[in-house]
Amino acid sequence: MTQVAEFNSLKARTYSRLGQRGAIFGLGIFDAIGQNSNLVVLTADLATLSGLERFRNQYPDNFYNIGIAEQNMLGVAAGLSAEGFLPVATTYATFLSLRSCEQVRHYMGYMQQNIILIGSGAGLSMGFSGNTHYSIEDLAVMRAIPNIVILSPSDAGQAVKAFHAAVELKRPVYIRLSGGLNCPTIYKEEFTFTVGKGVCLKEGEDIQIIATGMMVYKALTVAEILAEKGISAEVVDMHTIKPLDASIISRNKKMIVTLEEHNVLGGLGSAVAECLTLEKNAPCLFRIGIEDTFLSPGDPDFLLEQAGLSVEKIVAKVENKLESLV
Repeated sequence: MTQVAEFNSLKARTYSRLGQRGAIFGLGIFDAIGQNSNLVVLTADLATLSGLERFRNQYPDNFYNIGIAEQNMLGVAAGLSAEGFLPVATTYATFLSLRSCEQVRHYMGYMQQNIILIGSGAGLSMGFSGNTHYSIEDLAVMRAIPNIVILSPSDAGQAVKAFHAAVELKRPVYIRLSGGLNCPTIYKEEFTFTVGKGVCLKEGEDIQIIATGMMVYKALTVAEILAEKGISAEVVDMHTIKPLDASIISRNKKMIVTLEEHNVLGGLGSAVAECLTLEKNAPCLFRIGIEDTFLSPGDPDFLLEQAGLSVEKIVAKVENKLESLV
């Protein structure tokens, strides 16, 4: 088992400054390779942008820059896995899930090669580069491929924990990284990360908000505002999209809200809906995300506002939906 230094408030702040990608590749990966000498990192010409320069300098024999050839990178990773290595392949989430979809399906889904994919810039964080670079379909694509675990951490510290869990899992894993530098912190002290087990961050009586990725922090803020309006909201961090923790989904609330930086089709909301179809008297499900559309390019905050994913707009959507149920 990979032994890592104890998580604490200082480490949480450090990870936060680096963001999810920087926390894994700038710090977390060194704990892993220290006890897994067969770990190798592959990148599609994103070493500097991924914060991998220190790793490349310290472990040149464990680093491969495949170039801007994402499909080939998956083939190389599969070959290394077949020879007993633990490949960690990374590039932007949109290129892993869409450009390399067939290779992911064959090598990871069908052949079940032990590969960890780390998709950075997921959601709208790469929106300033245009529709080619932001990723609102990756969860839908990856969920449809058998045998792949999908992790969507909510802050930078949890991203590192998710990575270490993936190393121990010894099966195909996709880790979806969102947000940028100065990532909002949710977990400030030591905590347990368990694949497939959601975390209840706040108790509530009226509704349950199930969020993933960077939307978890917003969900907590939304819950605070709703409390001032007399609406008690429970907040769940659903960091594992597949396998989904069906046991944490409430059956006794007025409404369940899913919140994600992804198309409302195919992601967290769809996964929760699939669970609820098995229930005889399921509560109302309200999915909040990107409404099956492409957005006008801009910085992440502009895109989130455009998608109706600002805190104020989320609160208004929840209130309006609750009123319609009366």
